[in-house]
Amino acid sequence: MELLMMQPVFKEAIWGGKKLREVFGYEIPSEFTGECWGISGHKNGESSIVGGSCDGMTLSRLWQEKPEWFGYYPGTQFPLLVKIIDAKQDLSIQVHPDDTYANEYEHGSLGKTECWYVLDCEEGTEIVIGHYAKDKEEMEAMIRKQEWFRFIRKIPVKKGDFFQINPGCLHAIKGGTLILEIQQSSDITYRVYDYGRLSNGKPRPLHIEQSIATIKAPFEPSVQIPVIEILEGAIHTHMIHCRYYSVDKYDVHGEFIHEFVSYFTNASILEGEGTINGIPVKKGNHFIIPHGYGTCRFKGEFSMICSNPETE
Repeated sequence: MELLMMQPVFKEAIWGGKKLREVFGYEIPSEFTGECWGISGHKNGESSIVGGSCDGMTLSRLWQEKPEWFGYYPGTQFPLLVKIIDAKQDLSIQVHPDDTYANEYEHGSLGKTECWYVLDCEEGTEIVIGHYAKDKEEMEAMIRKQEWFRFIRKIPVKKGDFFQINPGCLHAIKGGTLILEIQQSSDITYRVYDYGRLSNGKPRPLHIEQSIATIKAPFEPSVQIPVIEILEGAIHTHMIHCRYYSVDKYDVHGEFIHEFVSYFTNASILEGEGTINGIPVKKGNHFIIPHGYGTCRFKGEFSMICSNPETE
């Protein structure tokens, strides 16, 4: 059994920038790179394994050929997708469908529940989470009349904030924000408003009818209260446990010993460097700790976020 070090995939976007290179040292394709898909088995941007006995193998192939490495997690596809997003400009105001809607209307796709950990942001930055419509009828009227100022709910954001974004929640990352996103393995997004921007001389497609069908009204905030515990060699912060994933942050200082007992564990190094059982890791690395890997001996000074898949 071995750690599975991942080769990220990069996505250019009209709203992207160059922080993925400046902050993490990635070789990005352009100055408009919006996303690093660090751990992905999705067909639209699939990670591959770097080094070890599975060098060069795609994650979806490994999922099929070695299900025991993933604890025989149920399902036909790798369930989660881990990204870093650099929003130089505002993303579109958008919403994601749940499993039922996506399965019916998006050719059997998974829905998209996701969460954000704010890695950094400019002073005074806001994000969009939710809306001010009192019910579905008012929500639809506000959208069709384009009453965005009355409709869209913005809140201030700072480094270290954590947000759960459930299906049906209107949301958008705004310019000047760098986040780590953990989500279901889905690439379905419905744009309800895009600031009138042009891409290749044309407005990007909107998905008004799908948005009206999937936005929940009234808006119900998802409040997360992190639980912090001091361990020998690390500070552990439990962020969330939901039906699709659990998320934990570990700030390692010196030597920390831990065994992960879930199906498998996705890990992303956010700051610093060190080793895991003698294997070097540093800021920007993404890897998977397979099921049954055993005891992990972490050494160094670094922060990492781990995500484990859950079942209902």
